[in-house]
Amino acid sequence: MPLAAAPGPRLTLMQLDGQLVLAGDERLYGKPLAADFVAGKAAHRRRFGGGRGQLIAKACGLGTGKGQAAIPPSIVDATAGLGRDAFVLASLGAEVLMLERVPAIYALLEDALTRARHDAETAPIAARLLLDRVDASRDLAEAIAATRHAPQVIHLDPMFPHRDKSALVKKEMRLFRELAGDDEDAPRLLEAALDVASHRVVVKRPRKAPPIDGPAPHHVLEGKTSRYDLYVRRSLRDI
Repeated sequence: MPLAAAPGPRLTLMQLDGQLVLAGDERLYGKPLAADFVAGKAAHRRRFGGGRGQLIAKACGLGTGKGQAAIPPSIVDATAGLGRDAFVLASLGAEVLMLERVPAIYALLEDALTRARHDAETAPIAARLLLDRVDASRDLAEAIAATRHAPQVIHLDPMFPHRDKSALVKKEMRLFRELAGDDEDAPRLLEAALDVASHRVVVKRPRKAPPIDGPAPHHVLEGKTSRYDLYVRRSLRDI
């Protein structure tokens, strides 16, 4: 039975097999979508994803070698989505505040976090995750002040506004765009993050996409399909 109507007439939040899912026409959106920190992709990435060798770990100061933090930094994931990146960062020891503005996605995250806190293997990681429903482009500073989570690093992964239909092949991405649209306010989000982060802002982008409008990044870490633009204020070695 549906719990609540999600934004848009074609998607519904409902309980399925013990977890909250967002469901719609599978021909358009694929299988029902859930956030999950215990099993599936999160479990595989936790066990075999590469640990501190992952690009996101290096970008956020959790890697090894020059320029990395001696202790895990405090991180805000201001565009949490399904929480996959935040969970990776928490699994590497960081305290992470997840911010999500879309009510339906926030509900999926809240459900996933509750289940992770009741699983013996993921409970210690989930204890390092906080969650708040916030539009970070408007209320980032206020949200951080309310939680007393002083961020040394802010991680951003705004939706890239693709214009060609071929870019929407992934059905999960279609669902996200149905709910959130394109992040046209990404420049304002970057500006807000730069005002708040004490050490570094990290922006995940498609590898060939332009940087977000605004200041040029100081460093770029590039992978096969994505890259991280780094806006550095202070060295993480100072924390």
